[in-house]
Amino acid sequence: MNFRIEKDSLGEVKVPFDKYWGAQTERSRNNFKIGLSGSMPIEIIHALAILKKSAAYANFKLGLLSEKKKKLISLVCEEIIQGKLNDQFPLVIWQTGSGTHSNMNVNEVISNRSQILMGKVLGKHKLFLHPNDDVNMSQSSNDTYSTAMNISAYKKLIEETIPSIKRLRNIFKKKMISFKNIIKIGRTHLMDAVPITLGQEFSGYVSQIDHGLKSILNTLDHLSELPIGGTAVGTGLNAPKGYDKIVVDYICKYTGFPFKISDNKFESLASHDAIVEAHGALKQIAVSLMKISNDIRFLSSGPRSGIGEIYIPENEPGSSIMPGKINPTQCEALMMVCTQIIGNDLIISIAGSSGNYELNVSKPLIAYNFLQSSQLLSDACISFSNLCVKGITPNYPRIKELLDKSLMLITALNTHIGYEKSAKIAKCAYYNNTTLKEEAIRLGYLTIDEFNQLIKPEKMI
Repeated sequence: MNFRIEKDSLGEVKVPFDKYWGAQTERSRNNFKIGLSGSMPIEIIHALAILKKSAAYANFKLGLLSEKKKKLISLVCEEIIQGKLNDQFPLVIWQTGSGTHSNMNVNEVISNRSQILMGKVLGKHKLFLHPNDDVNMSQSSNDTYSTAMNISAYKKLIEETIPSIKRLRNIFKKKMISFKNIIKIGRTHLMDAVPITLGQEFSGYVSQIDHGLKSILNTLDHLSELPIGGTAVGTGLNAPKGYDKIVVDYICKYTGFPFKISDNKFESLASHDAIVEAHGALKQIAVSLMKISNDIRFLSSGPRSGIGEIYIPENEPGSSIMPGKINPTQCEALMMVCTQIIGNDLIISIAGSSGNYELNVSKPLIAYNFLQSSQLLSDACISFSNLCVKGITPNYPRIKELLDKSLMLITALNTHIGYEKSAKIAKCAYYNNTTLKEEAIRLGYLTIDEFNQLIKPEKMI
């Protein structure tokens, strides 16, 4: 491979000739061969590009950066945001806990790519844009990477995760309405209980998702606070007065989202409680969806030896040895996603507590796990919506069979003949393998007409 020589404060480094990154990126690439190359979330890179563009405009507005340099930085940042330079970001999340290496990766790519746009050859001419002095002007990796974390997290939630969850919620709502008159047996402790409608059962799922969405939305205000302008430790050293507001204004302009300056930049650099809080809401949704997916697969179990009250779509063969078997695969996939998200929440909790004095030192780990959870939840909700919930239909004969056979209909007699007599009817029916009606009459507690008048499932919901 052909190399060119790049320099940083530690000396010379060989860099692949056809790559836009520089010495500091190459050092990180060689020093942290841990996990998959390029595992740093591309959303972080794109968010850094939004920030670098905004910072360039702010520095120009404050008279610190020339118009030509501002335009070049902006031009390359647009290429990064559009995904045209994705292959120029090879670093892993297992690097410095501040994300400095990835910040410098972006700075170096902007610097070297600008050389090409100016018609120069990499390594042959002095850099017109210095990665530290120009591209990183008025910034520290500590405030830039932290800002990119919040930008990427906010964007992911608004653009992908929340819409996908809402879609799932709306499909459940449609099913809830269409199932409102289907009376079935309820279950508690996995055992028969009193009647409920299938619509009421599904209404619980809608409400769970509604509360989860509300929790996510409640976290957005904290997540919208950006620490840019705090530089290294939150004091704003080397950032001019008014710089933070101008940068955040430009970020709002380029993203369309209501970001704002952090209430306290010391808090925003030393901790990532906003992301801890937001991921807690994602975990809440995951917990809800785990319960819901389990319910769906139990209700559809069978087809002949399970509960089988609902049908779910038959998407693919379920067994390599048992012909005709169909499995609740969308439920299982969603359950695994929920398990991953719940696990990610523990990782983020530990990483979020790994701040020392003025800096959290697990930033890439926090960003990676949050963005993974957001993406997985979004994708899984779409898949579960389209390939499972949308196609759920009731098994009317099975629902009626199980309702009619249930012993817990006896509960309606409590206020008429008392708990003790009602319990005796139920126990006798169970042990004698008879019906509630037969035992109520045999025991002399009720006449046929009285039983028929009192045991009406439609009046018990």
